[in-house]
Amino acid sequence: MGLALKDTGRHCYGDYLHWSDNNYELIDGEAYFMAPAPNLEHQEVVGEIFRQIANALVGEKCRAFIAPIDVRLPKKDEADEHIDTVVQPDVLVVCDSHKLDRRGVRGAPDWVLEVLSPSTASHDQIKKRELYERHGVREYWLIHPIDQVLTIYRLQNGEYGKAEILELSGSTAISIFDDVQIEWDDLLARLPATDEWL
Repeated sequence: MGLALKDTGRHCYGDYLHWSDNNYELIDGEAYFMAPAPNLEHQEVVGEIFRQIANALVGEKCRAFIAPIDVRLPKKDEADEHIDTVVQPDVLVVCDSHKLDRRGVRGAPDWVLEVLSPSTASHDQIKKRELYERHGVREYWLIHPIDQVLTIYRLQNGEYGKAEILELSGSTAISIFDDVQIEWDDLLARLPATDEWL
């Protein structure tokens, strides 16, 4: 089941900036209502992964960010107000400083992580995977914390190849960066047992 739409209208970033409730992501002009505030376990996963990556990138040109941050994905060179796709990935890394401004990010991040929840799983696995592939996100990670599974998509010749599916154990390297890897054991020790997630 996908996320609920705000309405049947077509919207752009100019509209989005004037909404009193910005609990939406725009994908090709459609406004999808984002899930309510994430639960504590979701925040633990996102926060720890952000911390590890941000620490690993100290002194490097690439920078890590954590939601909420607007990522505007223009189709060509349209003005911000006319962009019809704005998303808020859980964690992202941008290596081109020209993509950063006071509003957030304009253009595709190099690396994106989404933590799946029952309300967002199909949206993240289908609609956002297609979106990130189309805009050239080099590596896209999806974490399913209940099953403790990681799915990785890597861009090859403009398309995501076959997904790599791994257990959350030991460590996993982010292949597009040198010496950046996520250590899972400390994080998993803080999360509830699988049967407590339900």
